[in-house]
Parts: sequence; C-alpha cells; structure tokens
Amino acid sequence: MKQRSVGASGLRVSRIGLGTLGWGSGTDGDDAAAQLSAFADAGGTLVDTAPSYGEGRAQRVLAEVLDDVVPRRELIVSGAAGVTTAGGRYRVDCSRRGLLDQLETTLRDLGTDYLDLWQVGAWDEKTPVEEIASTLDYAVNSGKARYVGARGYLGWQLATAAGAAGEGRIVATQAEYSLLARGIEDELVPAARHHGVGVLAAVPLAGGVLTGKYRTGTPADSRGADDAHAEWVASYLIDTADNVVDAAVTAAGGLKTSPLAVALAWARDRPGVSSAIVGARDLAQLTGILVSEELELPRAIASALDDVSS
Repeated sequence: MKQRSVGASGLRVSRIGLGTLGWGSGTDGDDAAAQLSAFADAGGTLVDTAPSYGEGRAQRVLAEVLDDVVPRRELIVSGAAGVTTAGGRYRVDCSRRGLLDQLETTLRDLGTDYLDLWQVGAWDEKTPVEEIASTLDYAVNSGKARYVGARGYLGWQLATAAGAAGEGRIVATQAEYSLLARGIEDELVPAARHHGVGVLAAVPLAGGVLTGKYRTGTPADSRGADDAHAEWVASYLIDTADNVVDAAVTAAGGLKTSPLAVALAWARDRPGVSSAIVGARDLAQLTGILVSEELELPRAIASALDDVSS
C-alpha cells in the first residue's frame, strides 16, 4: 500500500486507514485481529480510534490485538480526545483537564506510552483556543503524542487553531469527505492547504451507500437495517444520491471493479487528502476495501464523478 506524507509534516501514513468505530459492538476481538493482520499484511499502517468509539470498547478491543497481531511500532495509531458519548449523549469538553484525562485513558487502555497522532475531537466554544494549543504542545513535548491534529473543524476553526499552535503544530485534520459529502472543499481544504495540514477523509463510503448496496432496498444484514444506524444511513439516501451512486456503479462496470473501490479511490486521491479512513464489519468487507488500493481512477472518470456529485 502506498504511503503519503501528512500535510507538510514528516509523518507518513498508508493512503487507506483502518477505522475502529465498530470494534467492540459489530466487530468482536477475533474479527478485529483478522482485520488488523490483513490490513498490515497489505501494507496498511494508519489505525484510527477514539475513546468515544463504542464508549471506550473500540480502544479496549484494539488493545487486545496490538502487539499480539501486529507489532505496535509498525502502526501509526491515531486517537482523539474532547468528546464523550456516554449513555448516547454527545458531550464536548476540550479543556486542558478534559483532553489530558482522555489522553491518559487512551494510553492506559491501549497499553502504550504514546500516540503517533492525537487529535482534538471537536471545536469547543467554551475553551480558549490558546488553552487547547498549549495542551497540544504539552502532549508533543512530553512524548505522549508524536504529532497532533483536529477533527470536525470548519475552515476558520482550523485556521484559528493553526495560528495559535506552538511546537505542537497541527499537521492533520479529520473530516467527513465523500462523493456525497463534499462540503469541506469550500473552506476546510483550502485552509488545510494554506497551513500545511493533511486531510484525513472520514466516512468515504457514505455509510455504505456508495457501495450500491441500497439501490434496490435495504439489505437485511446492512447497517441500514440496524436500528442503531438506520437514521444515519438514511441521511445519505436522498434523491440526489441516486445519480451519484449510479455513476459509481457505471464507472465500476467499465473498470471491472466494484463501486466501493471507485468511491474510495475518488476520496483517497482528492487534492490534500493524506488518507481515507474506512471501517469494516468483518474480514470479508475489509478484503473488498483493500482491493481498491490497486485502482487508480482514469482522469476522465474522476472528472465525470466530480461533475455528477458537485
């Protein structure tokens, strides 16, 4: 798998990242071990987690397979802090206390001394940006984080945070980006480029909608049929999505590959993107994802997808 620099930093990651959002819920320890092994065998390095994933379950499952399956030093582990989802309630606390408490919890859960990339999980209007910046500085200077970044920021928020940063310079910003979610192109991507920040594209398959699996209904074994995710998946199943999915399916037919590979390759290779992070329920799904590494979209097809999704 090809590796890319994250923004203007020296950090290099695989251009496809492995997400762990479903680990500990839809994905058990055995499935997680199989996924991590296959991902590493394919040359993947970037593994994304957070204490808010499954209310901490994802980190604990990752801890079970780190070193036992793949040596810790061979992976780029990305974590986050500042967001909790206990009891289904979303809460943001990016104060120094809130961030460092979660950082220590993550390090303890994972059984590691450091994170390769540690990101502020959300914009916090109640915490001065200078306090957040100094906390990032502390994490880098103490060796608990090698690099730092921010998730879910708007363009002006990233520019503000980047301007306040000291030695703990922001090198990455993680945001939703797919053929069905291109809003970050207006402000966030230009801001990231200006400040030398790499974009990590999250949810590049739009909850699975871009795989084409929902074209004729909702498969019984899909997230759309799961009460916990049905509303989220439905948010992508809008009228304008039909043309985009049809275009991905048509392109896949011509390239003799899958719509999944087409949609993922499109997001992966957008300007400014360092890696596209995607999760899988099991090894079979991950195998389909890894196949996309072999696909380089012809310029004409990428342009056609741009037009139909804009």
